[in-house]
Amino acid sequence: MEQRVTIIGLGVKDLKAASDFYENKFGWKKMKSSNNDIVFFQLNGLLLSLYPSDKLAEDAHVSAEGEGFKKFTLAYNTKTKHEVDELFNALEGRGVKVVKKPEEVFWGGYSGYVADLDDNLWEIAFNPFLPLDDCGNTIEE
Repeated sequence: MEQRVTIIGLGVKDLKAASDFYENKFGWKKMKSSNNDIVFFQLNGLLLSLYPSDKLAEDAHVSAEGEGFKKFTLAYNTKTKHEVDELFNALEGRGVKVVKKPEEVFWGGYSGYVADLDDNLWEIAFNPFLPLDDCGNTIEE
């Protein structure tokens, strides 16, 4: 198996509201291939899809029940510490739920967390050990 990810799929309670969140709070543009059943966002090298959680559970043959911490986070890394603060200020101004304000963290970086409408956690971080290229992809020096 090749070492890659093609799509990160998030199960959402309300597809229209979730799509609106990512479009109007994060400022992302949905792909033309989106429709009334699924929404796609082109990220840097992979896709984020939004799909109704009950239908996603049905497709995977698992229970749709589940509460609390989902045991994963999504991360958006920035090139500077200042960029983290700017992004938090902008998102908070748009009404995005701040779970943890940015702070210096034990691993040597600077990060905080926001949540989408389905409480999927997004870490927004500056990691001095993971430099980014012009497209926001991590590069190994």
